Amino acid sequence: MSEKVKSSKSLQQFLVPALVIVAIGLAFLSGTLLQKVKNYEKDGNVGIATKDTTEAQPSVSLDTIKNLFGKDLIKFGDVDRKILFVEMADPSCPYCAAADGKNHSIYTSIGENFRLTADGGQYVAPGPEMKKLVDSGQASYAYIYYPGHGNGEMGMKALYCANEKGKFWEAHDLIMSDAGYTLVNTTVKNDKTKSGTVADFLGSVIDPSFIKSCLDSGKYDARLQSDQELAVSLGFKGTPTFYINATSFPGAYNYTDMKSAIDSALK
Repeated sequence: MSEKVKSSKSLQQFLVPALVIVAIGLAFLSGTLLQKVKNYEKDGNVGIATKDTTEAQPSVSLDTIKNLFGKDLIKFGDVDRKILFVEMADPSCPYCAAADGKNHSIYTSIGENFRLTADGGQYVAPGPEMKKLVDSGQASYAYIYYPGHGNGEMGMKALYCANEKGKFWEAHDLIMSDAGYTLVNTTVKNDKTKSGTVADFLGSVIDPSFIKSCLDSGKYDARLQSDQELAVSLGFKGTPTFYINATSFPGAYNYTDMKSAIDSALK
């Protein structure tokens, strides 16, 4: 046998096992990463599957939260109330839809953990519970946009417009419903030419001609960016992220897991 053939066979004997080892390693890593993503998606406290829930949350002072209520944001109440709620969210985010409690079918796509109590589940959506405290004068609330899932620009601009007319909650509840979530994510997305579609959808709670004119004006295009920058400065981790005073709740938490922080603030 020639030296050339011997060398070729030796190289082959070395390479084949090495390639097998590499393939096994890649398969293991791929499987591990996939399982992590699946675990995040199943976790009832995670808004988007990009962050490890064991990661330490950034410290935000109560003064920083209070200062938000002096900014040009969608907000209700003032800094003198015992509880200051902040929600960073995206109208196209499924976990935001769950947390706001108006979409009764969203759990079918994100997990049984998000089946509402009204539908036989154990999930108490925090959004409606927070609003009760805001309406009763015990809490204040600020809403900040961040594109956690990428299709919410037109929906968010419609909320800015509705807020001008004192119709934020009415428009919000429609957009976060089953039908609104489908409209935002499959029909409208970020298409500015769909302003009429958004306006017609909200026509039962606000003058559609106003909404269309407001959307077409582009007056809130820059607000999308300023909201995002503010969210980042607060240590945004994913949509939704909540603050109860200076305590961060990064994800679509069950209200029952947030209640102790609220009860403590009310004392």
